[in-house]
Amino acid sequence: MAVIHHTTMQPTKLELLAAWLPTRTWYAGGAEEPRPAKAGGFRLDDPAGEVGVEFMAVTDGAGPDAVTHLVPMTYRGAPLEGAEHALIGTSEHGVLGTRWIYDGAHDPVLVAQLYALFAGRAEAQHQSVDDTTDPTVSASLAAAGTGAELVRVTEGPDRTDVEVRETGADAPLTLRLRRVLRPGTDDAPGRGRVTAEWRRPDGTTARGAYAVALAGQGPLRPS
Repeated sequence: MAVIHHTTMQPTKLELLAAWLPTRTWYAGGAEEPRPAKAGGFRLDDPAGEVGVEFMAVTDGAGPDAVTHLVPMTYRGAPLEGAEHALIGTSEHGVLGTRWIYDGAHDPVLVAQLYALFAGRAEAQHQSVDDTTDPTVSASLAAAGTGAELVRVTEGPDRTDVEVRETGADAPLTLRLRRVLRPGTDDAPGRGRVTAEWRRPDGTTARGAYAVALAGQGPLRPS
């Protein structure tokens, strides 16, 4: 399991996100300068032990106008070739040195491990505690293959669609990341979903779909 280093990062992840979030097509915050706060999430292990993988829920705003975004991120010790467009920023880690931080929807390591989570072959890990699974995260996928390869990524108004090619399957599968988190049941028809919790600004806990698996998706359609 991945080791979580309790050390400094300069700039911090939230400082990088404050500048990056408003540039996204799915950003639903207000006109004021973003002040993102970590509100939950979980981690996944990279089997090779090279890439940090985190799904972070980030709340922006206060009261009834607060919005919680899902930001999957990967942390790398060197640039990811061909992913310049997905770079959130770089940060100096107190133990590991320079880390390149990417929007994980475009990183094949995160996508492969997200598929493994859907399929029941990976376990969600606690966001800030070593070697500890997060039992609040649930996942399911009907008729899962043995693996999946990233094909393309399409951004939508409140989501990111990641098309993957499943091992041994002919039809495409779309892993839809819910960029704007909403509590309750996600009733989109599909093959599976990942649900998890996040904290509201008032301290209460919400739960909803972080991601859903949709078979045979083409261009984005309203959901």
